[in-house]
Amino acid sequence: MASAPNPRKVIIVTGGNRGIGAAVARLAAADGYAVCISYLNNQGAADAVVASLTGQGATAIAVRADVAVEDDVVRMFERVDASLGRVTALVNNAGILQKQTRVEQMDAERIGRVFATNVIGSFICSREAVRRMSTRHGGRGGAIVNVSSRASRLGSPGEYVDYAASKAAVETLTIGLAREVAAEGIRVNAVAPGIIDTDIHASGGDPGRVERLKDTIPMKRGGTPDEVANAVLWLLSDAASYTTAATIDVAGGR
Repeated sequence: MASAPNPRKVIIVTGGNRGIGAAVARLAAADGYAVCISYLNNQGAADAVVASLTGQGATAIAVRADVAVEDDVVRMFERVDASLGRVTALVNNAGILQKQTRVEQMDAERIGRVFATNVIGSFICSREAVRRMSTRHGGRGGAIVNVSSRASRLGSPGEYVDYAASKAAVETLTIGLAREVAAEGIRVNAVAPGIIDTDIHASGGDPGRVERLKDTIPMKRGGTPDEVANAVLWLLSDAASYTTAATIDVAGGR
């Protein structure tokens, strides 16, 4: 008797329309995943990522979703259920930072925006993934990777302490959730990128930040999105089958 085909691997990459998220989506598609990327504003960039994946024979969709809005997250997962099947991998990559400033200049609205996307978004996306992956709920297991930042342990003084604090919360989520669902077939890990050459620095008002700070990095250069994505894909893979509650620094030694 012929063996049954392997179930499809399905991944959701939040904020997958640019930078690290887009790099993760490309590598995941090459590894045989059906891919859903979420985006907030730039539909053109999201459509371009999907077109590049489908053009290489992958199955891919883009869903507009603000991960800070619970209804958007629920709707995204339901769309994936209907279009791709039950999710087996989640990468909580969507994140924001605000203009560089000192804590004494921050208001509650700014801090709330950062935490809503970076922390609450990661919690709600993880919740929906666990409900589908966990063997307690009839799932077949899976893996979650949270994108943190070296800022979580460096603090980003004078720049964005709120962002750094939000990423510290993401690392705590990683540890707690990993231990909560370890016996249910789900592994939860994080990567902590250092200074990576993406356009997020422009969001903080410092588009030249990589060039400005490269000499403070032992490797004397910024990293690339693909270097972070390779770490993410390893954590999602069977090669990392005994790794959970871990955070891997991808930071050139900084």
